[in-house]
Amino acid sequence: MASVSPLLADGPADNQAENVRPIPPPGIDLDTDPLDSLRSKATLVRDRWQQLVEAAASPKPNTTEMARLLDLEPEVLVFPRAVEMSIEQSIFYSPKALADAERLLNMANDRIDRIAAGASWAEVVGLETSNKNQLIAGGYRSKIDDSFQPYGVVVPANVNAVDALPIRLDIWLHGRGEKSSELAFLSKHSNDPDRYRAGNEPMPESAIVAHPYGRYSNAFKFAGEIDVLELRDYLQRRVAIDDRRIAIRGFSMGGAGCWQFATHYADQFFAATPGAGFSETPWFLKVFQGEDAAGTAPSHQKMLWQLYDCPPWASNLRNLPTIAYSGEIDRQKQAADVMESALSEQGIDLVHLIGPQTAHEIHPDAQQEIARRLDLIERQVAPGVPRNVHLTTLTLRYSRMHWIEVTGMEQHWTPATIDASVLTKPAGDDDQIMIECEKVTRLRVNFDAGQWPGKPSGRIGVMINGNQVVDTNTGPMVGSDRSLAAEFMFDGTWKVATDDSASIRKRPGLQGPIDDALMDRFVFVLPSGTSEDPVVEQWIQDESKHAMDHWRLHFRGDVRVVQDTDVNAEMMADQNVILFGDASSNQVIAKLLPQLPLQWTKDRISIGTNQVSRAGHVPVMIYPNTESPNHYVVINSGFTFREYDYLNNARQTPKLPDWAFLDVSEGSTSRDPGKVIAAGFFDESWQPK
Repeated sequence: MASVSPLLADGPADNQAENVRPIPPPGIDLDTDPLDSLRSKATLVRDRWQQLVEAAASPKPNTTEMARLLDLEPEVLVFPRAVEMSIEQSIFYSPKALADAERLLNMANDRIDRIAAGASWAEVVGLETSNKNQLIAGGYRSKIDDSFQPYGVVVPANVNAVDALPIRLDIWLHGRGEKSSELAFLSKHSNDPDRYRAGNEPMPESAIVAHPYGRYSNAFKFAGEIDVLELRDYLQRRVAIDDRRIAIRGFSMGGAGCWQFATHYADQFFAATPGAGFSETPWFLKVFQGEDAAGTAPSHQKMLWQLYDCPPWASNLRNLPTIAYSGEIDRQKQAADVMESALSEQGIDLVHLIGPQTAHEIHPDAQQEIARRLDLIERQVAPGVPRNVHLTTLTLRYSRMHWIEVTGMEQHWTPATIDASVLTKPAGDDDQIMIECEKVTRLRVNFDAGQWPGKPSGRIGVMINGNQVVDTNTGPMVGSDRSLAAEFMFDGTWKVATDDSASIRKRPGLQGPIDDALMDRFVFVLPSGTSEDPVVEQWIQDESKHAMDHWRLHFRGDVRVVQDTDVNAEMMADQNVILFGDASSNQVIAKLLPQLPLQWTKDRISIGTNQVSRAGHVPVMIYPNTESPNHYVVINSGFTFREYDYLNNARQTPKLPDWAFLDVSEGSTSRDPGKVIAAGFFDESWQPK
């Protein structure tokens, strides 16, 4: 799939917005009898699981057992969910898939038996001490929407993943597979290990390999990005993984994901091996699709390309050893060539291995050479944090690098940079943190317990841009656990930061754009009333349904939905709220409206100096929820790319910024939810520009 299916999306035929082929593609026609049988067996699995839960709750709740069952539940129910979604969406692609579905349901029943007998997680999933390759397929519960997301793990024959000795973890990001349903993914990773053929995938001798599903085919962006991080954290709770020895790897679409993780999360891996995956948007679409995105996209979309385009973030690879791979005659060599040029401008010479006369696959000799180099890099991994750190960021979504964090920027989407060092005098009595930064208004130094590499006690001086902000008489003190934390702000001069937690400003995790709200826990809030404008009312009904349907279709999620009359303070306290409607139909919108920089009167809708008539128009926007300051409120939008963008992963970028006005009188299209009349970003204080 990695070597073939990308070609389906590489051509002008997929530039026809009026004739968009469906993604996922429709499956084969099947008789109703086998589908009805699978439905019944999936229901039986769910019933058996429910009986196990009820037994733990009655007659007197066993809280320990209930917690164990809740913990193991995804490892069972991920299987009937996969089967049910394939039935629901008619995405069986071969008669063999029916047998695969039956086998997965049998696995679920077997796991219920093991759990009922008191099995541990390792025993439930079949992880054992052995001298053979092992495949594990399972699921975890996502924080975003409580859905059970699938994963795969490969344990090579000579790796013992049961004992408590820390081991290396390679995270492998798969290629584009438009037919890679949950059913197909779980089937592959639960097959006979002796028949497993890695192909482009690594089979290291000294590491287990985690395979995130990535919520289908989105190049591990948005919820797909969070899937990778959630799976890593889930496995670290289950297996003795050395968090200093985690590598990020991938090929094709997975290579694109690898570039993104390497440049955005460079401090969380010991190495990266991106292979043949796009690294930016406009040039890739020009080369592969013949699409002049740079000439046709509106300015706010071009600005937002920088969220995932990797060249602007290239300097972060100073923190992360990186080995790129391309086939000599692979068109997708373009991606590494682009990054090679961007890195050269930063004084970094990209190691770019080339498979001779090789198209879109990894040459066996290159695979061995990558493995050799990775092993050498792994041997050099040192304890502790580095004394010298560099960070480039264009958004506070990606604000940290090791012990330095940008907590305020002059302007989003303009690069902010920090170079920070810990300097220790030989006598050990004049330790200094030296910081040089640009386009930064607020920053934080944070060494966790045991991480401070300097003197074990006393105060530490901090110098920013050549000015001594605090010295060894006034600076932050080293904690008894060897931690150190301090925050500084620029107010004409750099100084110790004051508490501004009550102020509304863009800060890490609360910076927009609209799509950011669906990268954490959220709930859809539908209106109980009716809009006074029939055109707007119809659009609200259609667009809210589209947003929910496509969250399930494209990000493979379970949408949590409530009505506005059911929303309370507790519900808003731990999640983002996605509100559909207007002030006359949605009570939550009406309640929050006075606290938003949005005027929505009987005649006009306005944000700052931008305004439209109310008739036939709706606003879409993201803003901090003033009743739950650490979360967002979103009005009238799900994720912002649409069906046209499903055809090529490079197109899957944010299409709307912090706010927009839509003319919805003619409804939506495969590219837009309505005609965009105006759109823009809020400033760093969440005010209209």
